Amino acid sequence: MFRSKSTIVAMVTGLFLLYSCNGQTKNDQDYVYKKGDPNGIGKWYMGREIAYVMGFQGMNWLERPEREEEENTATLLKNMNIQPTDHIADIGAGSGYHVFKMAPMAHQGTIYAVDIQEEMLAAIQEKMEAKNVQNIQIVKGGEQSVNLPENAVDKVLMVDVYHEFNFPKEMIASIKKALKPNGELFLIEYRGEDRSVPIKELHKMTEAQAVKEMKAAGFILKRNEGNLPWQHCMVFIKQ
Repeated sequence: MFRSKSTIVAMVTGLFLLYSCNGQTKNDQDYVYKKGDPNGIGKWYMGREIAYVMGFQGMNWLERPEREEEENTATLLKNMNIQPTDHIADIGAGSGYHVFKMAPMAHQGTIYAVDIQEEMLAAIQEKMEAKNVQNIQIVKGGEQSVNLPENAVDKVLMVDVYHEFNFPKEMIASIKKALKPNGELFLIEYRGEDRSVPIKELHKMTEAQAVKEMKAAGFILKRNEGNLPWQHCMVFIKQ
């Protein structure tokens, strides 16, 4: 099942225009451009090739019935220790799988559902109206910003999405601004150290790579929960 993820990864229109012609952008000093994995965009950050974004065509995969068993989402939410008044940003919220689980837990707070794809946001909006959920705020993200106010959120959740950011340095800087001083960043990625995890290598991350990239952005690893079946649950805080 999981090996089929690459078949539903959609190329984002115009992705290569960001570094076409001579491959020059204002961000070139942070990135390297070279051929690599077929599942990658040919753009590298701190030794890691960035993966293609999963398009909205994979929405059914995000909502698959077996996801709870495969990812143990209930344990992930326990790890987050969500409080009723928490303001939480789900970055790369997709079709809202985690958003609608967190909303009743933070019923006095706000869940920011952030995604770059209009189709994903439309799916969340439709569910909000059908379920009459009042504490979800839809946010159209950008390639270099999550478009959230400064010091707005207590917790940030990123599930299997960071490795697809086209501008990881800029995105994490934007997330850092949105996170409150004592806030926590929950980085969920399939374990790159474990070859038995049935996910394409470019859609995994090792703890060491994540720590390196987050350290460059001014975050330190507070803990890495080891209680999910295939994923890291890395909790970062501001230095």
